[in-house]
Order: sequence, then C-alpha cells, then structure tokens
Amino acid sequence: MTRPHVPVLLDEVMAALRPEPGSVIVDATFGAGGYTRRFLDAGATVHAFDRDPDAIAVARSDKERWPELDGDPPRLVLHPRRFSEMVSALAEAGVSRVDGIAMDIGVSSMQLDQPARGFAFAADGPLDMRMDREGPSAADFVNTAPEAEIADVLFRYGEERQSRRLARAIVAARPLSATAELAHVVRKTLGYNKNDRRPGATKDPATRSFQAIRIHVNGELDELEDALFAAEELLTSGGRLAVVDFHSLEDRMVKRFLRAASGAAASVSRHLPQTAPANDPTFSAVSKAIRPTGSEIEANPRARSATLRAATRTAAPSRHRRAA
Repeated sequence: MTRPHVPVLLDEVMAALRPEPGSVIVDATFGAGGYTRRFLDAGATVHAFDRDPDAIAVARSDKERWPELDGDPPRLVLHPRRFSEMVSALAEAGVSRVDGIAMDIGVSSMQLDQPARGFAFAADGPLDMRMDREGPSAADFVNTAPEAEIADVLFRYGEERQSRRLARAIVAARPLSATAELAHVVRKTLGYNKNDRRPGATKDPATRSFQAIRIHVNGELDELEDALFAAEELLTSGGRLAVVDFHSLEDRMVKRFLRAASGAAASVSRHLPQTAPANDPTFSAVSKAIRPTGSEIEANPRARSATLRAATRTAAPSRHRRAA
C-alpha cells in the first residue's frame, strides 16, 4: 500500500527558515511539495528543485494545488535540475541571492513506494534506483563493476562490515535484474529471517546494501557537498539554511560542513587535521541536532531517523568547494 508523503520536521523547518511575505526561498528537494506549500502559504516566493522528472511533471499538471505557478510574476518556479546546480539555475532565472534554503536529503516516499523505480525491496521491481532516470542503473553497476569496487561501495556507503563476502556473492549471482533478486542474494549471504519479529531481531541487511548502491548510482554525497557550498554562495547575509537528513553519512557531512563554515573547525574532511580558520565564518547560530518528537514518529514512522541542522549566513565572502 502506498503511503502518503508527509514532510518530516515541517514545523521545525519553518521555525528555522522563518519565511514571510516577499522572501525568496529555495526548496532544494521539492518531492511532493510539502515544504513548498507551507513556504507559499507564508507569502514567500519559492524556487523548487527536483532531479526527478516525475515530481516536476506531477506538480506542473496540478494547477489546482499550485496556482502560484501562473502568477504574474509566479510565486512558484519549478527547476527540473539537481540541487547542486542551484547557483547556475537561479542565475538563469535572474536570482543571485535568496533568504532561505531547505534541503530534505535522500530518497522520497514517492520513489520508495513505486516498485518500478527500484529503490526498495518491499515489492519486486526492476533494479534501477536512478533519481533522474539517466545514466547507469543499479543493475548496470552490480552486473558490470569489478568485485572490489562493489565491496568498496557497500562498505563506504552502507557501512557493511561483510562487504567483501557480499560482493563475491553478488558477482557469482550475475546477472541480476530485479530488486527481489538482489535482496535474496544479500539475505542468503548474510543471514536473515524475515519472520523473526522478536525485540532485537536483526534488521534486514538488504537495507544497507540498497542504501549503498543507491547513493553510489546517484552520486548523492558529492551532490550534497556541492549543494552545501551552493547554499553558502546563494544565501544573503542573515539568510537561513535548514538541512534534514536521514542517515549517519549525510549527517556527518552536514555537521562537518557547518562546523568548518562557522569557524569551529577549519577542515570539512574528518581525515584532515584541524587548523586555524583561514576565512571569516560564513555561517553562525549553528543549531544542535534537532530530531522528531515521539508524536511525529508515531504518526510518520519514516521520520524516526531524521535529523535537522540549521544555521544563519553571515556577511563573510563564500568559500570555494574543496578539491575532490
């Protein structure tokens, strides 16, 4: 059964960005438009980004829900682009500075709930996982990549301790074309009893593998880092950034970025030594991790792993994205 998309930490994101009439807000991950609807209702103009063409098409076809698309000038502008491309896309629209940026990182409920998109294994579907439906799919990756590369992806992005063993099993099972096939290989290799409902029972190990392959196929962590630097460049002095993430890899990246940007740490990478700040802080008022209340998690179980981090842009010149 398809669940309705419910925006996570909505009230907290609104409190962090404080949209008001006349403000310009970027919804960097439009999805079903839950954040955008609230920004528009507060009187803001919204530039909404989504790399998934389906999300943009659905919104453009629903003028009843989105009358702001036809305003003069429109208060809702849809950009079928990656959020890492915010600076160039907004420049094309004549916008150089914005008052707030919201990012809701990761895969959307609509993508998870459509078996044909291949993001999840609750129902069988093609092994795809591409957010923008372009480039190599998950099937292309698992069927052609060297065993060592598959193991590296599983370890780096899924934190899978048995990545080498699992990579060998995936290569031995080629070709794989469906989500159920990949999930079966993972479960058989690592051991999993889906009927074990006891407290503390092992979580389905396929979750980690699907996450890792999805992140790799879509280049999600590189996209996130580019988007954070784009936000730094676009936000006006006093502008606000709110980032909602759903797993530790994303959250560590956002946390390190904001620590470095606020002068708490000079290096964005945890692998580099801490040194004195080379630039004036570009963000201030960095929040602690904000998590959903128990009542929100009860109403929307997918919120349970969400974390919000927010910060305010200073007047300091923006930094350059570090070399890859």
